[in-house]
Amino acid sequence: MAACEVCGNDYAMSFEVHAQGAVHTFDSFECAITRMAPICEHCECRILGHGVEVDRRWYCSAHCARSADPRRAEALVDHV
Repeated sequence: MAACEVCGNDYAMSFEVHAQGAVHTFDSFECAITRMAPICEHCECRILGHGVEVDRRWYCSAHCARSADPRRAEALVDHV
């Protein structure tokens, strides 16, 4: 068994995520998302999909990117 690095639960079905040379141990996807998913710079939701990057800032959608900085993100569009 291995303890989750977010909640500390020592769980028989914990799993590892290998990312950027580091190994993380979680007991649930919820804890993995809490630790690893970026946060939208505009609405502050966790970005679970592809997201949009503008000038090293992450947004959950083109709408949020345009809302945060209309001049830099004006060309961005969400897929229909």
